Amino acid sequence: MDAQDASRACRSVLERVGEAVIADEQFLETVLIGVLARGHVLLEDVPGTGKTLTARSFADALGLSFQRVQFTPDLLPADITGSNIYDKSTGQFEFSPGPVFANVVLADEINRAPPKTQAALLEAMGERQVTVDGETHELPEPFFVIATQNPIEQEGTFALPEAQRDRFAVKAELGYPDRAGERELIDRRADRDAKMPSVRSVLEGQSVTDLQDVPETVRVDEKIRDYVVDLGRATREDERVDVGVSPRGVQRLFETARASAVVAGREYVVPDDVKRVAGPTLRHRLVLTAEASVRGVRPADALDDVLDRVAVPAVADD
Repeated sequence: MDAQDASRACRSVLERVGEAVIADEQFLETVLIGVLARGHVLLEDVPGTGKTLTARSFADALGLSFQRVQFTPDLLPADITGSNIYDKSTGQFEFSPGPVFANVVLADEINRAPPKTQAALLEAMGERQVTVDGETHELPEPFFVIATQNPIEQEGTFALPEAQRDRFAVKAELGYPDRAGERELIDRRADRDAKMPSVRSVLEGQSVTDLQDVPETVRVDEKIRDYVVDLGRATREDERVDVGVSPRGVQRLFETARASAVVAGREYVVPDDVKRVAGPTLRHRLVLTAEASVRGVRPADALDDVLDRVAVPAVADD
């Protein structure tokens, strides 16, 4: 599969998901870019905007298995990873896989579970495997987590620690649809019997793996590689930022920029690809100083200033 074929497949997926989800096209592209980059996606917005529907629709359109885990304060790590269960007929313990053993795992309202349970996803997200009672179990391929969190009703929630936020390739917000979009929601609901719209598959599991291989072939000019590194380092030098983008975050920016080029149908990255994905890839990795937070500074403000300060390289299109 080359970049042109991959781009056509991406467009088909986005169109199919758009049949169910009323959302800005740029938001849907951001989610798909996270998937193409073999990363995980964090969705944050108020209830009822379509976060769960987005995750399920992408799984259906990509032809992948799907599991939803509702995170609650009493959820245990074994409820996610699975556990060994004694089988009387054999007299032995057998591993019973948890819901993490799916291609697409929706971690719904991840900030409602305690840190120990949130951390149960860390090995799965980072290593594509889980370890239970000293035994390692490989997760299916492809595998990615789409986590959601609610920015309101913070009482009784557990904010994701910086280490876990850093595991997500991109973070995106849906926002409210415009008036025309909300009217379309009503019209769509009126034309079907099911409360939840269904999405037909565009690809199959192996095709998704092939699709994820394409960004690895995308060329990135030396100047653009320097630009990616300079952006990450500049976040650490901003006086409003306590903790800037980690080396892992710089790598993720490189990977999502290549995925953005694939969605656009190019075999090479241009500076606009980097700027397009910088926000979703880097904002959630910034930790502001206490003073900046008190003054109402947002991570997006600091990142916008970094993008303005760092010189954009002049690279000729191939």
